[in-house]
Amino acid sequence: MHRRLPPLNALKAFEAAARHGSFTRAADELRVTHGAVSRHVQMLEGWLGLPLFTRHNRRVVLTEAGVAYATEIGAALDRIALATARQVERGRPRLLHVNALATFTLRWLIPRLSGFQVANPAIEVRLTTSNVPLAQLAEPFDVAIRGGPETRPGHRAEPFLSERRIPVCSPALLQRLPLAEPEQLRQHTLLHAATLPRVWPDWLRAAGVPDLEPQASVTLEHFYLTLQAALDGLGIAMGPERLIADDVAAGRLTLPFAGPSLPARSYYTYVPEPRAEDPAVRAFCGWLAEAARQP
Repeated sequence: MHRRLPPLNALKAFEAAARHGSFTRAADELRVTHGAVSRHVQMLEGWLGLPLFTRHNRRVVLTEAGVAYATEIGAALDRIALATARQVERGRPRLLHVNALATFTLRWLIPRLSGFQVANPAIEVRLTTSNVPLAQLAEPFDVAIRGGPETRPGHRAEPFLSERRIPVCSPALLQRLPLAEPEQLRQHTLLHAATLPRVWPDWLRAAGVPDLEPQASVTLEHFYLTLQAALDGLGIAMGPERLIADDVAAGRLTLPFAGPSLPARSYYTYVPEPRAEDPAVRAFCGWLAEAARQP
């Protein structure tokens, strides 16, 4: 059967530009010039007889037809990539590409990952970390772990771990400076994450001390750095309860207050539709859900 198809390079350029919302970032991913991406997209628009983008100076926006086409083409390219990978990897250990948030990976996933490997010796996990939104993630993945819920076209999203945030610190710090009520935080150092600037103000408001001024404040670039600083006794961090549970159980961290705790985004798996029924993907997602149910 003869299939009437546009050039593959034009489809790849369009899909990358649609995903990034930028010809420049698409060119970087494909390792071609901005002009090459622009020409490929123009060729595809001419082939289809309709515009796929509207151009606005330094950015491009998908038209209604472009949105619908990008969803279909992205899924089709994923299926081609998956079929190719299956042939290349036939007879080899199944490689499972997982991309997860950095703090989640360090504090929860890595301490438990050996359990998955023992139960699934034929699956080799390739784990990378990133905090960028999935739409901006350049490298392909079988499973991504992000906060949710979010609607991501062409992906299946499933929650597996709920989360809340509460102040946390080292027991040694409380021996030096007791902390029985929120008002006493005036004597302490509060540890802030630059990526989550509203967490402490929101908690202080919920605790009834919205205008509290601490002894000092330290702002660190990433959330996981505030947790490490808390472990080292530098100050009080806002800890995600599920991610610090192991440290609390081992006595490395403690919760100075029973509450309040702030609701946080749950952790979700995001799986490209063509990979959703892959046995390795299903095994990993099933293991995550089971591990999350453990105390």
